[in-house]
Amino acid sequence: MAGDPTSGAALDRAVEALVRQVGHWQPPRWAALAAEGNVSRADLVHRCVQEVANLAADAEGQPRRTVPRLENDLALPDQLRVVAADLVAATPPPEALARAAAEVTATRSAL
Repeated sequence: MAGDPTSGAALDRAVEALVRQVGHWQPPRWAALAAEGNVSRADLVHRCVQEVANLAADAEGQPRRTVPRLENDLALPDQLRVVAADLVAATPPPEALARAAAEVTATRSAL
């Protein structure tokens, strides 16, 4: 069901909302401090990417791996899309999808 927060569709919507918000940003905007915390916006989004990747690894029964922090922050939206797609493809328990969607939504709010 489309409104179900435990569905892959809910995660897709959250990811696309974040990507729409940041997809046009240039390096100075990525380097600025996030509204919450004492980290750059890029670091905050990368932390979100890592959390979603961790959920995907758990769902696949694989060890968690560090998502590379690329030099170009403009790649972060694509990294988020990839790890979110990996999570959905792993057919995780609904709680993992809900947790990922909440993480993405919280990150978007903190920017």
